[in-house]
Amino acid sequence: MKLLSKVAAIGALTLIAACSNNDPSALGGGAGGGGALVPGSPSDPRSPAYFQQTVGDRVLFAVDQSTLSPQAQTILQGQADWLLANPDFVANIEGHADEQGTREYNLALGARRANAAREYLISRGVAGNRLTTVSYGKERPIEICSTEECYSKNRRAVTVLTGSTLG
Repeated sequence: MKLLSKVAAIGALTLIAACSNNDPSALGGGAGGGGALVPGSPSDPRSPAYFQQTVGDRVLFAVDQSTLSPQAQTILQGQADWLLANPDFVANIEGHADEQGTREYNLALGARRANAAREYLISRGVAGNRLTTVSYGKERPIEICSTEECYSKNRRAVTVLTGSTLG
């Protein structure tokens, strides 16, 4: 019996030692271990941060235009795919213009840009009741400047996730 007790004790100690391994990488956890997905982070495909940084939340326009370029359509297709895969989110599409032209003209141009993006998303299957638009015209520039390089960044439509349809 003494031998059987010793074998059982050694086996129990071995199991306890294996379970108390403090190395988080042994189980694929811990910071940076095993590519763990952090909910809400840019690496989480269901998160607004992923939408903004990976899918892309904005499209750019040419001077005095609200026509979608092929590059804009590609970004909007990614947005549509994301919104279709995440039906609990709604969005507001902001239309913007550069500082050239009158306030009234740029508000109208921003509205046309936001509506162009909205209509594209709807044409790709996103429900219209999940998408609203607003125009800021030239009132909310991301670059304040007097060069074409800066102007081009301000001629945009930005899709902003505003919340969940579930809440």
